[in-house]
Amino acid sequence: MGLSRLFRRPQAGARVQAVWNGAVLAESDSTVVVEGNHYFDPDSIDRRYFKPSQRHTVCPWKGTASYYTIEVDGRRNEAAAWYYPDPSPAAAEIKDRVAFWRDVQIVEVADAERSAAGSGDAP
Repeated sequence: MGLSRLFRRPQAGARVQAVWNGAVLAESDSTVVVEGNHYFDPDSIDRRYFKPSQRHTVCPWKGTASYYTIEVDGRRNEAAAWYYPDPSPAAAEIKDRVAFWRDVQIVEVADAERSAAGSGDAP
């Protein structure tokens, strides 16, 4: 399988959220999905919840990942988000994009659902 088949975007009209401990950590309509993980643009994350971690891991084809610890309402989720500051050429599309694990829920919300949940005004 070619690497291009590993990359995909969410369905058209969907907005993706990363949620943990009741807080929306990131929200975007342009994530990149690699190996089942949504990678969020760095501008789409709520930085007040992110603290740098000392953790680093190496993926054979993406390169070295750096991590963030998530802090919400006094609770910590150690190294629950990762990103590739200097990915391999094969993974250039996810440079600096942030992905999640460790009980962070990834939710795709269609535009119609967001509109219905929006302002609460009667039709």
